[in-house]
Amino acid sequence: TRVGAGSKIDNLVQIAHNVNVGRACIIVAQAGVAGSCVLEDGVVVGGQVGIADHVRLGKGSMVAAQSGIMKDLEPGEVVFGSPARPRLEAMKIVAILGKLPEMYSFFKKMKARFGDDNKQ
Repeated sequence: TRVGAGSKIDNLVQIAHNVNVGRACIIVAQAGVAGSCVLEDGVVVGGQVGIADHVRLGKGSMVAAQSGIMKDLEPGEVVFGSPARPRLEAMKIVAILGKLPEMYSFFKKMKARFGDDNKQ
């Protein structure tokens, strides 16, 4: 495991075997980096992030807190969620999640009104 110059690692961070952390990276509290990962220069990893083994985070990529990274990130990519998704996609999903109870209630009313076409 190697940590590049100027990188900052917060408390309670776990970095496994054979990890390469580039220069000027920031890894925030309670993050976990599995074996054989590569964090290129300038990567920012938020708190409580989990990174699966053999993943490469491209230069300057950013991972929001409590995200789960299971695949490589392109340089400059910003992601969040679990599993992590591109920022704009994840924001849309979070916005829709808040409306699910209302949408489900509407769906049940429509199903009661028009019946269930899936009945055999």
